[in-house]
Amino acid sequence: MKIICIGRNYVKHAQELQHDVPTEPVFFMKPDSALLLDNKPFFLPDFSKEIHHEIELVIKISRLGKNIEAKFAHRYYDEIGLGIDFTARDIQRQLIEKGLPWEKAKAFDASAVLGRFIPKEELGDLGQILFSLKRNGAVVQSGDSQFMIFSFDTIIEHVSKFVTLKIGDLIYTGTPAGVGPVAIDDRLEGYIGEKKMFDIQVK
Repeated sequence: MKIICIGRNYVKHAQELQHDVPTEPVFFMKPDSALLLDNKPFFLPDFSKEIHHEIELVIKISRLGKNIEAKFAHRYYDEIGLGIDFTARDIQRQLIEKGLPWEKAKAFDASAVLGRFIPKEELGDLGQILFSLKRNGAVVQSGDSQFMIFSFDTIIEHVSKFVTLKIGDLIYTGTPAGVGPVAIDDRLEGYIGEKKMFDIQVK
């Protein structure tokens, strides 16, 4: 099982971090040890002073595929979920300045929160999925899949040119604007529409 993450997939998020808006999907990987499941608490790591939340829609791959055309990509996933791509922002900035890979800032243990999944037929138009993150009861991020630079199917087409997709692989599809730091005792709740997908504590 692979965790594939798409970076800079919302214009306003790219702008808030002063990054260029990409012309093709940008992706990186997290190991399976990054998964944080079953609403377990997230423990702040001691190597960073600035861990940011990034709420993201998640695709779960349901068929083996390679070189998948966008027009067929919908056949390769049946469910949409929600997760957080935790990012050590202070470390990421240092790595970007040096032109180095992001793994230390992105791929650390428990950095990929994963909530439950919803069958895609229950979501209706996949191009208009509303989702949000609450921190201590207040909405801090809200997104709409219509504002993704690259759609689910375009992402699958691009990634599968380079990496064979296998059953159970997860694709985190990018975060909207509003990323920010988390602190001990924060409560983070993720929603697709009105449906709560996860509820975790920061410790």
